[in-house]
Amino acid sequence: MAEHEQADGSGEALPLPGADHPVAQPVAQPDWHAMPRNQRLAAHKVECNACPVLCQISEGKAGACDRYANQGGALVRVDPVLLLRQRVDAAGGAVAAADADADAAWAGALVPFAAEGAAPLPLLAGEPAVFVTAVGASTTYPDYKPAPFIVSSLADGVDMVTVVTEGIFSYCSLKVKIDTDRWLGPEQANVRCQGEVVGHVTTAEYGSQMLSLGGVHHITGGSKKEGRITVDMMLRLGNQQAVDLHIDGGAQVLVQAGRAPVVNGRPESRMRVGCGSATVGMFAKQFVGQVDEVVVIDDHITGVLSQ
Repeated sequence: MAEHEQADGSGEALPLPGADHPVAQPVAQPDWHAMPRNQRLAAHKVECNACPVLCQISEGKAGACDRYANQGGALVRVDPVLLLRQRVDAAGGAVAAADADADAAWAGALVPFAAEGAAPLPLLAGEPAVFVTAVGASTTYPDYKPAPFIVSSLADGVDMVTVVTEGIFSYCSLKVKIDTDRWLGPEQANVRCQGEVVGHVTTAEYGSQMLSLGGVHHITGGSKKEGRITVDMMLRLGNQQAVDLHIDGGAQVLVQAGRAPVVNGRPESRMRVGCGSATVGMFAKQFVGQVDEVVVIDDHITGVLSQ
């Protein structure tokens, strides 16, 4: 049987353990690897690791996303974390955390998260309750970092833990459901805002036309103008403001959350409640005892009720 020899990949046989020849000393190889970015920083800069861009931020300046800044050599979040207080009255607005005199009930039911092994903290059951949002909470990039805010509280006698993380800026997107029966444009057609492509027409759902807006290809993958218009468009839609969109080869649509869409200058006044199957589920009880058979004709799903 042939004896196997150890080799280091260079074609030279290595001495076996216990052999009577001297052991060759390893030859120092030159290090061709570049120095890590964070070791090549200027003294007045800090590296932001909140996303893969890894901005190197000078003192008193903000990063490319305008969300993180260098303050006194420390990386800080520009916007404070947003805490909201639950209100019973629907007309109540948000309470500013910095304005302590605005409402004495600001001190709500937030309890700091206790690390494992630490003494238990008292659970406050204040009313109205205060809960932490992900706005201003910062991210967990890279993924091995824990969530920035892990908050425990007591809700109606039940222990509750709220974990919030802010998403990486460039991955924001929206799916817009437009309640209209009218054809707006072919699937995959570009959707434009102020002349820039900000999304596309996607498959219809529940009888409504659907638009996919935003995303990394439009925010960071195109021109700076395209990215800024895309972010501004999503910001306005999220704040329930009207946005004018144009679909290539299709209609011009004015979209605003909570209001009927305006298609080619004409506001929509009617909208089917759903496909034939949805109609069956909502009105089956009303049909019982009135007719022997009902056929709900729909171009998506036709519903049939037989007694």
